[in-house]
Amino acid sequence: MNTVTPTPGDIRLVVLDMAGTTVADGGLVERAFAAAAAELGVEPGSARHAEHLAHVRATMGESKISVFRHLFGDEERARRANTTFEKAYGALVDEGLIAPVPGARETVEELAGSGRTVVLTTGFARVTQDAILDALGWQDLVPLTLCPADAGGRGRPFPDMVLEAFLRTKAAEDVTQVAVVGDTSYDVLSGVRAGAGLVAGVRTGAHGDAEFRPAGATHVLDSVADLPALLTGAR
Repeated sequence: MNTVTPTPGDIRLVVLDMAGTTVADGGLVERAFAAAAAELGVEPGSARHAEHLAHVRATMGESKISVFRHLFGDEERARRANTTFEKAYGALVDEGLIAPVPGARETVEELAGSGRTVVLTTGFARVTQDAILDALGWQDLVPLTLCPADAGGRGRPFPDMVLEAFLRTKAAEDVTQVAVVGDTSYDVLSGVRAGAGLVAGVRTGAHGDAEFRPAGATHVLDSVADLPALLTGAR
């Protein structure tokens, strides 16, 4: 059977992460985690807190409830932590502490203008995702936004949100026509597992080259703003 290796120009659907990729949040995840940890009796400065924070950093991009299930064990404690985290992060968003990554909105608009479909995804709950979209005035920026609950609840590093975007938008005929872009190894791994033709890590967030390449990234970019040039062959 003949196989055709996809090129960047073949991409019809672009699945973009939010915090760290298209949205600059200045470390708000760690600040919100501190509030969640305190709710569960984990004292700032303690060895346990440091251990938990290291896990949060390593698993950036994963569904937050999954992270808390790992850290706190039983479902009730995980949900308490997750609720506190979402409230704390939402309050920080309401304080105006997030902004678009420079060139992110223009990138989305350029991709859409070239006939590609763009979907925004997150590891946050829907309430937090909507708060971010509202704060940035991005409610109508893309035709579809997804959180883990929209795709069965597993979130990254599973491929579910990427495949959900593929199925819902019908923008691509084959998963090799999908690009996945994010700032964490879990973003990259979710794209690889989905069979995306282009999987790029961006250096504006939690992880860098040392994490992207082992996870299977086909490209590493300084910023999401570099994506249109890559897709048109100008980069």
